[in-house]
Amino acid sequence: MKVLTAEDDPVSRRVLEANLRQWGYEVLVATDGREAWEIINLPEAPNLVISDWVMPRMDGPALCRRVRGLEQSGYIYFILLTAKGEKQDVIKGLEAGADDFLTKPFDNEEFKYRIRIGERIVRLERRVMELANTDALTGVLNRRAFMERMNREILRSARENAPLSLLLIDIDHFKRVNDTQGHQAGDQVLKEFSNRLAASMRPYDFLGRYGGEEFVICLPGVNSVKVGGIAERMRRQIEEMAIVLSNGAPPLRVTASFGATSYRHESGEDMERMIKRADDALYRAKAGGRNRVCQEEIYH
Repeated sequence: MKVLTAEDDPVSRRVLEANLRQWGYEVLVATDGREAWEIINLPEAPNLVISDWVMPRMDGPALCRRVRGLEQSGYIYFILLTAKGEKQDVIKGLEAGADDFLTKPFDNEEFKYRIRIGERIVRLERRVMELANTDALTGVLNRRAFMERMNREILRSARENAPLSLLLIDIDHFKRVNDTQGHQAGDQVLKEFSNRLAASMRPYDFLGRYGGEEFVICLPGVNSVKVGGIAERMRRQIEEMAIVLSNGAPPLRVTASFGATSYRHESGEDMERMIKRADDALYRAKAGGRNRVCQEEIYH
């Protein structure tokens, strides 16, 4: 786990860093509150911050208040270190949003286990968020979590004028699987299907279960020229897949229909409109005989 220390005193800073590394943490170091704030705003910021109270440019309580004002998915556990030990100081630190408060000088063993408590809380929060954001059957993003992340990608695409594409995918004749093989086999198909899609994606693409046997993939950085070819590659991989069912039936093959679309920067469209165009393309794929990719006409 990454831990950020914010401490202006060089001796105290080195001691903190040495202890944390000895205890198995990846340590980021800031010499004052302003530098710590810049680190916290970087991608993949640490989820545990240990900050001195008195620092130049920005003190510990001010840094903590800024952290609590952030809108982000992961919780940041904040420990304040200070020579201030009066009750009103403790209250002031906790009012700023600190999770824990240690008065200098402190015992290293006590400090170690205070950090362990923070680590457990951060990991628990991550697990809760993971359960809240994933589909219970397939383990991919659920619809709500996908839509939230997709909306952020659209805003980023509009801001940076970066390409962005979307695939809406439907398993062909999925009802037949449930009717002939049973719902357990249907669940197995959904799991294997989502696994195959995930295996064919780049690390920064993301997959969600849109509902029932429909899935949706966001493709950052992919434009309207490339998205059709990516979808066709995925379609072929699905077509070639043989699913070994746990009920002893012969291996099952499925196909899927794909609707592909890309973000229109000229119109500044919202997420709902983009998904609607992908859905229209998917409808054409199914109406045209299924097991095919349909892409909206390239927009000029």
